[in-house]
Amino acid sequence: MGGMVMAVCISSVRGVKKQEVPGRIRIVAGYGIEGDAHGGNWHRQISLLSYEKIVAFNCCGAAVGPGDFGENIVVSGLDLRTLPVGTRLRLSNTLLEVTQIGKDCHNHCTIYQRVGDCIMPREGIFAKVIEAGTVAKGDSIEVI
Repeated sequence: MGGMVMAVCISSVRGVKKQEVPGRIRIVAGYGIEGDAHGGNWHRQISLLSYEKIVAFNCCGAAVGPGDFGENIVVSGLDLRTLPVGTRLRLSNTLLEVTQIGKDCHNHCTIYQRVGDCIMPREGIFAKVIEAGTVAKGDSIEVI
């Protein structure tokens, strides 16, 4: 079971939308994405969201794009929400392990305030980095 990376996004500050990176991002084992504010020694080093969920959300008039939900990696072809914790994902030459499905939303984000909903709390997943490498738009993603 596999898919494709549709976007890679980072932000140097927490709590803001992430910016899409046109090239490759460096993923560091036990840390996350180099230059991203969510990197560190914890269980939510990288966030992922399904491209198809963003497209469906936009059908409701949301007008959002990659990184707007604070996600690092947008992927197509996988329903990430259905993957259990512990699932391993091969992205290009990196290896991630799913550590959390969804998240509690303590303060509603700007998307929620604008349209009355946000998909990241129920559709986003989080992972830690097992093997370092690089990832870019167009790379493959595979469930191991």
